[in-house]
Amino acid sequence: MSFEYAIVTLGFFAFCGGLIDAAVGGGGLVQVPALLHALPQHSLATVFGTNKLAVLLGNFFSISGYLKRITIVWKLMLPTMASAFLFSFLGAFSVSLIPREIMEYVVFVILILMAAYTFARKDLGKVHRAAECGVKEVLLSVFFGALLGFYDGLFGPGSGSLLLFVFVRYFGFDFLNASACAKLVNLGTFSAALFFFIPSGNVLWLIGGVVGLCNIAGALTGVFLALRYGSGFIRVFFLILLVFLIGRMGYSIVLGGG
Repeated sequence: MSFEYAIVTLGFFAFCGGLIDAAVGGGGLVQVPALLHALPQHSLATVFGTNKLAVLLGNFFSISGYLKRITIVWKLMLPTMASAFLFSFLGAFSVSLIPREIMEYVVFVILILMAAYTFARKDLGKVHRAAECGVKEVLLSVFFGALLGFYDGLFGPGSGSLLLFVFVRYFGFDFLNASACAKLVNLGTFSAALFFFIPSGNVLWLIGGVVGLCNIAGALTGVFLALRYGSGFIRVFFLILLVFLIGRMGYSIVLGGG
């Protein structure tokens, strides 16, 4: 594969990944395989590090788009972000301690339950109510931030979608507000990952920058669609993504078992 062809291909998938990630999370399932295909001579750590640089750029711009229209409950979000940042870093260090297969099976079951619950509850995430900010809610946000931050550092796929579901199910957000808040938490997890990858020399800055620009374009498009069509659009997009995630992980599990 020529360098020019690889860059064009990566740019296309980065745009798609940024769009999906900005709306419902899970864009890495589009972007990471494209990077793996385009950079076969590099280690997995370098591929992941380069991807984190690109998605951090896209994530930053998607957050900027959401903040113009969404009111963030910072008393709830700041502890969640801090917890996710810390535990994402710990998760990256724990990769060798917990078998990847176990995490894959656990998340596969969770995704199926999430899809079934969201599909069954037709009104879930359609109406936004003001989130309570008592001690109980803050502690719950720290718990979920730690849990999903650790997962993002350890394994990763679908973490944004898991965060979106948590904000809808446990804090009463509609899908639009939940998507914006999930981006904020991912800002912490992606930054923590780069604190691990950059010092170890596992970031390709030129490729990461080019992919990042395409990711930004996709993210801005995803934010526009989310704000234009609202929570109903994100709910449908979310369910479609869950079906895709379940199919992809199920296929991976079957192949791994075979």
